[in-house]
Amino acid sequence: MRRIPAFDRHPARDDLPLRAVLDDAAMGRWEGARELLAATAADWDRRIFRLQVLARAGVRLTFADTWAQAEPRSPHALALLATVQALRSMAGLRGGGNNVAMGRAWEICDAACEALPADPTPYVVMLALLRYHSPSSDRQWRATVQTVWKQVEERDPWNREAHHELLTYMFPSWHGVGGEVFHWAQERCAHIPRGLPLHTLPLVALAESHRVRMEREGHRYGLTVHPWTDNPSTRQTWENWWTYRAPGSPHAAFHEDANYLAHALSFANQHREAAEVFDAIGPYATDVPWSYCGDAPTLFIRHRTWAVKASAP
Repeated sequence: MRRIPAFDRHPARDDLPLRAVLDDAAMGRWEGARELLAATAADWDRRIFRLQVLARAGVRLTFADTWAQAEPRSPHALALLATVQALRSMAGLRGGGNNVAMGRAWEICDAACEALPADPTPYVVMLALLRYHSPSSDRQWRATVQTVWKQVEERDPWNREAHHELLTYMFPSWHGVGGEVFHWAQERCAHIPRGLPLHTLPLVALAESHRVRMEREGHRYGLTVHPWTDNPSTRQTWENWWTYRAPGSPHAAFHEDANYLAHALSFANQHREAAEVFDAIGPYATDVPWSYCGDAPTLFIRHRTWAVKASAP
C-alpha cells in the first residue's frame, strides 16, 4: 500500500483544471469558467460537479453574475448562475414555499433548460430547490418533484447528483416518511448497472439514519450500536460498485462515495477491504459520514491505520 499524504480539503478535490479556475474566479475573472465548462461538454457528471464547486464560491463572489450579464444567452453562464441563485435562496428560511429568491433561481433554471435542452443540470438544481423550499407533507410539491425527476431521467437516467437529491428529499428529516428512503434506495439498486457509484445510496441512507438517532438518543445509542456491522448493504456496495468500477476513470464525486464505503467497511470490521478503498481515497477525506460517529479526522486516521495493518503481509 502506497504512502498516503496529508489531508487535502480543497473543494475541487483532484480536479486540477477546476482548481485553477477557482483561483481566477477569486480575482473576479469568469473567462476560465467559460472555457472549462465548454471543454467539459456533455460529460454531465463532471459538469455538475464543476458547477457545484464554482457555485459555492460564487455565492459570496460576483463572477457568475458578471458572466451572465456579459453573455446572457450562454447555457454555461445560465447553469452556473442558476446554481448560485439556488444556494443563495437556501440561505433564507427553510420551507419558505413561494420564496422570492427561489422564484428567481427557478426562472434562471428555465432559461438554462431552453439554452441547452439536453443538460440535466438545471433539473438537478430544481430538485434541490424543491427539497429546501417545499412545505412539509405537501402533495402538490411532491408531484412537482416527480415531474422534475422524470426530466432528469430522460436526459441522464443514472445521474448521480439527481439520485442523491431525491434520496435526501426522502430523508425523514426533510420530507420522507417511515422507511421510504430505504425502500427507494434498495429499489433503485436493483436496477442500477454494476460498476456505478449509485450503489452507495443505501449506505447514505443508513448513515443519515444513524445521524438522526445519535441526535435524538445521544451517545447512549452510538456507543452500543453500529448499524453497519451486520448490514448487507456494505457488502452489496463493495460487490456491485467497487469490484466492477473502472479504476482508471473515476467519476467526479468519487471521493465522496469512496468515503461512504470506507466508513461502512471500517465499522463493519472489514478492514482488509477498507484498505483498498482508503488507498484510492488518498488525501481526500470527507467529513461526512465520519462526523456522524465522532470526530471525523480522528476516526478517519484511526480506521485507515487499522486498514493498513490488516492489509500488511
